[in-house]
Amino acid sequence: MIDRLIQNNLAWSINRQKRDPDYFRRLAAQQAPEFLWIGCADSRVPANEIVGLDPGELFVHRNIANLAIPTDINFLSVLAFAVNALKVRHIIVCGHYGCGGIRAVLREEKHGIVDHWLEPVREVHRGHAGKLAAIGHPEDQVNALCEYNVIRQVGNVAQTVTIRDAWARGQDVSVHGWIYGLSDGLVRDLDVTVTGPADRLNL
Repeated sequence: MIDRLIQNNLAWSINRQKRDPDYFRRLAAQQAPEFLWIGCADSRVPANEIVGLDPGELFVHRNIANLAIPTDINFLSVLAFAVNALKVRHIIVCGHYGCGGIRAVLREEKHGIVDHWLEPVREVHRGHAGKLAAIGHPEDQVNALCEYNVIRQVGNVAQTVTIRDAWARGQDVSVHGWIYGLSDGLVRDLDVTVTGPADRLNL
């Protein structure tokens, strides 16, 4: 089974070079993406593919429930490299409807160490408990919390030292909140874009 992946890679490489003989040479020479994608690790949400970008055009950080935790050194390192070294202009926090991590919080499911990771989602849940309880269908509750979680993570990104310092020196970088529909393959803008310090007050 694992050998199939190597064969798939070989076929992909051959086909790519047939269409564009210089593709890998250009890709190896420079990485210059304008976008950082902070998304969920869910295998059904392939970041490059759903926005029609090639490798090299999207810098990607993924984890369970697309969290931007202020104490996560992995997230902070990716963000710092993207902003300070790559000079990305757009940071996209993209969740997806039907997220298993979000559903686990709502159902109070236990998954060992993952429960610790999902504590920020529980915090979002507590902050919106009344509005979520007023939603009748359980799956609609999941999807609403998916949106609330994205909005919170946009705020988290905007409040990092990396982003605050970038804005202070006049760097053009924006933070966007999107959500992806597994059932239709469409991305929806949640209209919580942050372009500078003043915008954070609107989240």
